[in-house]
Formats: sequence, C-alpha cells, structure tokens
Amino acid sequence: MIENRKTARATSVHDITSVQPVSPPAGAEPDPGLIAQALEGDHRAFLQIVRRYEQTVYSFAYKVCRDREKAAETLQDTFVNVFRKLHQFDRRSKFTTWLYSIVANNCMMKHRRTKLDAMAVPIDEVLQDQDHPPFHGEPPLSTWKSTPLEGIMNRELKEVLDKAIRKLPLDYRAVFILRDVEGRSAEETAKILALSIPAVKSRLRRARVFLRNQLNGYMTR
Repeated sequence: MIENRKTARATSVHDITSVQPVSPPAGAEPDPGLIAQALEGDHRAFLQIVRRYEQTVYSFAYKVCRDREKAAETLQDTFVNVFRKLHQFDRRSKFTTWLYSIVANNCMMKHRRTKLDAMAVPIDEVLQDQDHPPFHGEPPLSTWKSTPLEGIMNRELKEVLDKAIRKLPLDYRAVFILRDVEGRSAEETAKILALSIPAVKSRLRRARVFLRNQLNGYMTR
C-alpha cells in the first residue's frame, strides 16, 4: 500500500518510467568538425563521440530492453555500427536521430534473436478482455501528463510499472519510451523507428491505454 497519499505530490508516468536518464552535454549535436575528423580516421575524434553519447545510448537501450545485460550488448553493437556506417550519416540531419535509429534497430534485432519479449501480450486482446472495444483508427485519449498519479511512487509501484512495460510488444514499447519517457516529438520518433506519424500516434495511444489499465488498481486505491 502506498503511504502518505494526501501529502504526496502528483507524479506523472514520465517521472516513474524514467530510468535515471543522463542527458548529453549542452549542444547535444556533435561539432560537424568532430564527425569530419572521425570520417578521416581520427580515432580520438571517434572516441570523443563515444564518450559523449555512451550513457545516452545505454540509458535508451535499457529502457527499451528492460535488461542491463542486453542494454550493455546493445551499447557495444551500436558504436560498432556507428564506426562502420558513419560515412552513411547525412550531416544535414540530426546526429542524435540517426544514433537513436541504430539503437532501436539493434534492440529489435536482439529481440528477434533472443525472444526477449516472451512476456509480451497482444494489446487488443487485453483491452477487449477488460471491457474496452477494439480499436478502429485512433480513439481520443488524454496524455499521461493530464492524468497524474497520487501518492509516493515507491519501489512496489515502480516494479509493477516495469512489469507492465515489459508486457508491451517491443514496437509499442519503443514508441512509448521515445514519446513519453525521452520526450521525442512524433516526427522524430517516426524517423527513428521508420514509421509514419499516424502509426506512431496510434501505437502510443494503445500503449498508454494498456499501461493505464495495468496500473488501474494502484491509481484507484
């Protein structure tokens, strides 16, 4: 049972799903000159890129994989990919968007190889089982931020939320993490995951409804 409900501040899902994210330094996009040097074979320049983004990559990979070992493997795989494919980066685009797309793709590939989401359940089936009509198009739904949870977000609730997020199919989980945890726009999320913007919005709505239902007992106590 969550204690001190009356005095606790309202907390959004964004607050309790964050896994101690570490933001890159101010001016997150690397100096174009740094990328140019790395492309010319300057290993020190490439190492600077790794050092700047390694915590960001690990944090995002962990939020998606929900597993520290898999996140560490994804971290290594991602920078191997960056080293090999840096020449493919369009310097007119955001480096972080390109980097996140590599992380997301590595998470998806790892999921397919290891069946990491064995716990995942079909969202539509769960929602129908809980007296929700099947989705047709995009049902109206307020954001998580407009539905604050009351009470202190203690260890018990965080564990319940983590389990709920693990149950999300990986393609829905990735959208939820990018939009509601990382705070990326629908447009950037679409670029990272190679989806259309309507697909991003639809998956986000379904993920929010699913997680809200999973937490319903804690929200109404």
